[in-house]
Amino acid sequence: MKHFWLLLLLFTLSIQAQFQINGIVKDATANKPLAFATITYADGATTISDVDGKFNIVSKKEIAFFNVSYIGHLKTKVPVLFGKNYYAVFLIPKTDNLKEVVVSNKNPALAIIKKAIENKNKNNPQKKLSSFEFKSYNKLIVSANPDSLKGEIDSVFIEKSIGKTFSKIDSSAYKFKEIVSKQHLFQTEKVSQYQFGNQKLKETILGTKMAGFKQPIYEILGFNLQSFSVYDSSYELFETKYNSPIATDSQLDYNYKLLDTIAINGRPSYMIYFKNKKKSKASGLEGVLYIDQNNFAVSKAVMRIKGVLDISGIHEFQYIPQEEIWFPISKTFKIVKGKNDDDIKILGGTVQFDGDVEKDFKPRKKTASDFTYLVSKTDNFDIQYNTPIKIKQSYISVEIKEAAINKPDSFWESFRKDSLDIRSQKTYSGLDSIAVKRRIASRIRFGRKVINGYLPLVFFDMDLRKIISYNNYEGFRLGFGGITNDQFSKNFRIEGYSAYGTKDGNFKYNAGLSARVGKLSDSWIGASYTDDVREIANTLYVIEKRPFKLYDPRPINISTFYNYVTWKATFKTQILPKTESIWTLNRSEIEPKFDYVYNLNGKLYPNYIMTTAMASLQWNPFSDYMQTPNGRVEVEKRFPKFTLQFTQSLPDVLENDFKFSKIDFKTEYEKKYLDGQKTNLLFEAGYATGDLPLTHLYNTSPNNITKESIIQRITFGGKNSFETMYFNEFFSSEFVYFQIKHGFNRVTIFKKVKPTFVLVSRMAWGNLQKPEQHLGLDYKTLNEGYFESGIELNQIFKGLGLTAFYRYGPNQLPRLEDNIAIKLSFTLNLGL
Repeated sequence: MKHFWLLLLLFTLSIQAQFQINGIVKDATANKPLAFATITYADGATTISDVDGKFNIVSKKEIAFFNVSYIGHLKTKVPVLFGKNYYAVFLIPKTDNLKEVVVSNKNPALAIIKKAIENKNKNNPQKKLSSFEFKSYNKLIVSANPDSLKGEIDSVFIEKSIGKTFSKIDSSAYKFKEIVSKQHLFQTEKVSQYQFGNQKLKETILGTKMAGFKQPIYEILGFNLQSFSVYDSSYELFETKYNSPIATDSQLDYNYKLLDTIAINGRPSYMIYFKNKKKSKASGLEGVLYIDQNNFAVSKAVMRIKGVLDISGIHEFQYIPQEEIWFPISKTFKIVKGKNDDDIKILGGTVQFDGDVEKDFKPRKKTASDFTYLVSKTDNFDIQYNTPIKIKQSYISVEIKEAAINKPDSFWESFRKDSLDIRSQKTYSGLDSIAVKRRIASRIRFGRKVINGYLPLVFFDMDLRKIISYNNYEGFRLGFGGITNDQFSKNFRIEGYSAYGTKDGNFKYNAGLSARVGKLSDSWIGASYTDDVREIANTLYVIEKRPFKLYDPRPINISTFYNYVTWKATFKTQILPKTESIWTLNRSEIEPKFDYVYNLNGKLYPNYIMTTAMASLQWNPFSDYMQTPNGRVEVEKRFPKFTLQFTQSLPDVLENDFKFSKIDFKTEYEKKYLDGQKTNLLFEAGYATGDLPLTHLYNTSPNNITKESIIQRITFGGKNSFETMYFNEFFSSEFVYFQIKHGFNRVTIFKKVKPTFVLVSRMAWGNLQKPEQHLGLDYKTLNEGYFESGIELNQIFKGLGLTAFYRYGPNQLPRLEDNIAIKLSFTLNLGL
């Protein structure tokens, strides 16, 4: 989801002078680009060519010449000519020196990398230093180089039977150049304080300024563009993790080559080029590590990935002699558009790409997004280390103070490394006026609400889930509902819904009121009344956020429901670290809507009253959180996650009929592999003791209907349900459930048919205490276990997919076809 925001800024916002030259470095003999050649200019300043041999020199003053060097090649000096801004540099190989680099089949670069890995803990500031803190200034812009744009006004013609006919004048290129000549497309600044202690790193944002927005987009501030440390076993670039080139097992993934030697901070360093061994187009991480020749620490790092986007991250360090350590002093992150076989659609617009170049390749006309780039530069200062540090709320990784949002100009001038140039100054004034004119903040607010399942209507957000649904008991369920938003009040909420079932002919209602009692912990206390129906024996974790779906396929064939009329008091809070919790007190009148009677010691209960207290908690100990003035946001979801729910009946309170306890537990783990595959593990268990009717026990989520043939049983598959288990086939008072899914990369069958291939296995065991108490339904228990496995082919075409599952083990049915379930699947991608 967060990728969506930066892609949006990068490709759809197309709406102080520097000396700059560009060029490419090639081998003079082979005529092939030389990746990561060293370019030296202006008083020893350096840059390097990229993986395609291309380089860019930006200087505040004019330069007379620059030097280009590459190991095994003769160094060359290139004079800068007036009016020329592109240079093709050809380096001549030195055959004698090449023989010296390769010594008896040993790779000198590999030996250096091994030394760097051995000394990681000695050189990693987060391992060697007990504590440190510093401030940082970050500036992120989305822009384009005006000199790269033609800015012509074109005539557009359309083909007709009589030939080409004039259609219209296209001035988009002219307007785009006119805009970027005056200002950037987007710009944001940020000043932060970083603190490290007790092996925890926290960022406190002291000031933030985002062009066009009075309130910043917190999703962008929480975006992790590149790893803080180059020493982590996984390196992160644009929220994608790659095996680090200096991870313990990095030699399995990377090839290394010694390029050159260079002095950084007066200390000699090796330049080691690394590249992923895989030959695929999306071949992963590559770049250059500068390794100190004395202590084998990383003195500079350049990381790069090429694909739909060309992304680079540069880390620069300063040597601290007192500690004999290289400390990070700056980071640079840049995105430009790469290549892709298919165009990408964003918010109704299309971003065009060039695919593989074929023999008869005809270049298309360049669009604004071809020249647009995003660059983020962070500079660190006021560095202190090994001093006592007390980090408040260390479980929060990023904190944004409310006072950070509207800082005066004097604040920014005190932290900027350089004063804003004319383009940057005009960006703020220009985008602020555009944002007001085009109501950009309202549009983003609208998009954020819709993606989460709500349609904002001034002071009220309509719940899109309530409009229409279908199940086999109610038929079509038509309704309207929602909740008041911050424009109504930030401290009070009114919510509710009403629905009507076309098959059962009954109305359902809900109404609730809540008040905020804690801002930072996002704590709310409230009360509600509900008269509705619910599937029997279905475990519902109150704390879990329901993802927005245009449809929910599983309830379509459910016909056994119970009616509940509930009064509820609720307390919701995030006061516990990395934990969300809901605490409730309920009084419910339950009426089963199917043939069922509960027999308790000879007394029959066709309906009953249940008064309960419940605590529902979700604990995400490995996730990172951002504290904003509006509440706490999970910015980095990590696994495993744990959900616990405990329900206790309250005897002799508000006419409660039964005495029981119920505990439910779920944990989920997900591992994403560097090659794009993904494994998901899900474990769930429930235990109910005491006197509890069948309506509130466990059915382990069946999703198969009782029909004669396989074809008749084809419906939509669920996410974690048993596809071969028939509705009301099994009930339990205690159970355990385990699921494993492994997803492979998308397989290209045809250009537009690229399904994802997923292997799934599910199993469950259970037991039913006191089965004699439940009268009316014919069912089985899970004492011997239940097993199914299957294949999912998702997103075969336009989001549609096909799944097939097979039931085996002790509960396998006599007829082969009764053990097979074929289902449809549908995946809706709201981002791209």
